[in-house]
Amino acid sequence: MGKKKAKKIQHYSSSQKILLVGDGNFSFSACLAKAFGSATNMVATCLHSKDALRRKHQSSGPHLEELKRRGCLLLYEINVRDMNQNPSLMSRKFDVIIFNFPHAGHCGLNETDHLLIEMHRNLLQAFFNSARYMLTRGGEVHVAHRDDWPYNKWKIEELAERADLYLKEKVGFNAIDYPGYTNKRGGAVRCDGKFPLKSCFTFKFSLKENTSQMPDNLLGKKNLRA
Repeated sequence: MGKKKAKKIQHYSSSQKILLVGDGNFSFSACLAKAFGSATNMVATCLHSKDALRRKHQSSGPHLEELKRRGCLLLYEINVRDMNQNPSLMSRKFDVIIFNFPHAGHCGLNETDHLLIEMHRNLLQAFFNSARYMLTRGGEVHVAHRDDWPYNKWKIEELAERADLYLKEKVGFNAIDYPGYTNKRGGAVRCDGKFPLKSCFTFKFSLKENTSQMPDNLLGKKNLRA
């Protein structure tokens, strides 16, 4: 019997081992699962507990049910800053790790505020530092991100390079390419609402072939800068 043909949507395939983080109401994960016809190749996570997620994103219920029905592993209370050390993830490797529109929360600050920009940068730096150890050989880290002001002040390519991740490709991101996907706000205020997706791209990062994927602390070296 021949090998089952992989199903695809945009950059993603049912043949890939995929980790999704920070997906808001899990609508992006559910979109991929529907396109693949199965989600057994996927792990979808969020920072919040299950109860807190339902309070924060009331629309998450149907997406979570869809993912469970299609065999996705759902993990709650996963912090992207140290996810490679989480017992549920530390033994796993992924072909693609997806973080769409990362956000550190508003904390009463405007997006143009230098302090908030640094909070965003610190979040992404820690994410890259953790994600690099979770990739298969040739694996990629995908970050969907606005590339207009002030979001371009985050300088995500620079942050990735500090974790030995280098830009492989930068392609336009259009939400209509992902049926059913509804982006959600990062802060606590109006968290179940959308934010405007203007000049958006998917940044694809990968490790250099000769870069070690063993955590620095296991090598007896100083941890990567966070």
